[in-house]
Amino acid sequence: MMSRAAELRRLIEEPGIVVLPGAHDALSAKLVEQSGSQGIMVGGFAMSASALGMPDLGLLTMTEALDRVRHIVNAVSVPVLADMDTGYGNSLNVIRTVRECVRLGVAAIILEDQTWPKRCGHMEGKSVIPMDEHVEKLRSAVHARGDSGLVIVGRTDARAPLGLDEAIRRGHAYAEAGADVLFIEAPESMDELRVIAGEFDVPLLANMIEGGKTPFLPAGELEELGFRIVIYALSGLFATVTAVQEVTEHLR
Repeated sequence: MMSRAAELRRLIEEPGIVVLPGAHDALSAKLVEQSGSQGIMVGGFAMSASALGMPDLGLLTMTEALDRVRHIVNAVSVPVLADMDTGYGNSLNVIRTVRECVRLGVAAIILEDQTWPKRCGHMEGKSVIPMDEHVEKLRSAVHARGDSGLVIVGRTDARAPLGLDEAIRRGHAYAEAGADVLFIEAPESMDELRVIAGEFDVPLLANMIEGGKTPFLPAGELEELGFRIVIYALSGLFATVTAVQEVTEHLR
């Protein structure tokens, strides 16, 4: 039977953009799967909000994140892309994080180059570690996954603090370090999305956040630009919040 990592790789290689709606717990993951979606995204913002009732400010520990992801992976059969933030430390911590994700059956992980404690990619006040430090983290992740096929998404948050050119430079370095997919977080215009799409030969991921810094686009438009994966990381969580607010107000 094909592993979920292998299934995600197959989806990325086939024609058509891969659409991954966000889930914040096992129940929402089941609903995403029942909709017919190809896979599920589990984001740090969604985990922090649902598990702690707190913003995405690096408050969630590795153990808490993995526990959340474990329940989601066990609840569904489709590939799960899990946000592992910065890997929760240095390259040694990344090795442990990756091995735990492989053991859980996660299909793909995102590793970002923010300093810790990190912030949601669409918040102000972000900072990033030196590029070479994240290159070593990605190389460690490639080593730690072994022959599992785990898809590694190399993410840079350099656009906000250092500019688009630096984000693109880091993207090339992260691809050379072994990232299977690149994620340039929070481009701020259609022009920037086009520039990013034209810069890389490796698969690109776009993050669509309602009210975020990046223009919010349907999957078809992102596919035309050249992106291979799109995550709607918070759409389900935002809908859940609205539904609970409305029903509790009605009950009150």
